[in-house]
Amino acid sequence: MALKEGLRTWKRIFWQLILLGFGLSGLLLYGLPIVRHLEVLIPMGVCPSARMAMLRDNFTGLLRLWYLEKYLARFLETAEQHFMVGQRVVYYVFTELPAAVPRVALGPGRGLRVERVARERRWQDVSMQRMRTLHEALHGRLGREAHFVFCMDVDQHFRSSFGPEALAESVAQLHAWHYHRPRWLLPYERDARSAAAVAPGEGDFYYHAAVFGGSVAALRGLTEHCARALQRDRERGLEARWHDESHLNKFFWLHKPAKVLSPEFCWSPDIGWRAEIRRPRLLWAPKEYALVRD
Repeated sequence: MALKEGLRTWKRIFWQLILLGFGLSGLLLYGLPIVRHLEVLIPMGVCPSARMAMLRDNFTGLLRLWYLEKYLARFLETAEQHFMVGQRVVYYVFTELPAAVPRVALGPGRGLRVERVARERRWQDVSMQRMRTLHEALHGRLGREAHFVFCMDVDQHFRSSFGPEALAESVAQLHAWHYHRPRWLLPYERDARSAAAVAPGEGDFYYHAAVFGGSVAALRGLTEHCARALQRDRERGLEARWHDESHLNKFFWLHKPAKVLSPEFCWSPDIGWRAEIRRPRLLWAPKEYALVRD
């Protein structure tokens, strides 16, 4: 019975880590953990607030460490094998737990920087806050150090070469689950009140927020647009259907990307075999949604 209660508690906790990659003169990793909420049984005679704080701190700390070890190490290890091989790369990791970032052997001309960020309350806020965090980073050391920037979710790993052929002034990634669907079935934000809204008859492709990139100047413009639009929605009590990804798609509808990457560059094995997908570059990892979002 206690085990079942514990499992129910675990499912109420969310910990998300997002990796942002910056290639050639810089590569960035981005991690933001949050706790959605925690439910526990409090024994009689125990102060509820004290016990809940203790359990929350201990368990969520372990869960964040698990997430870092489960996804980040493999991402970095496979990036060293396949991402921009032979180029200068700096990984930037933004996380609430800098000390928990795993140590991975890096090749010549490749480095790692770790920056602390504040915890967000909900996983949706983690997703949406990254545009503002990235925008601020692009106006700091990252912006001075990098020429091109790639932003990538960490819960995936490299399978084959992801090289300079992917670089352009602005780069968007076709979403593996939606690239073959007609426009009217694409999951754009349709609430006209939202700054992310794409009206019926508008839009062309649906892009995945797990991979996007470009020059520092181009990404400053993209992140500024998305951060302002997200703030505008927040002030109106609105939240786009797919959060920052909805705003990313609105931006690329208004400002066409210079390069659109094939779904091969970010593929989900759950989709199964497709004749046109011959050499996946990045593969999605199991998302553990039953654990982190319920």
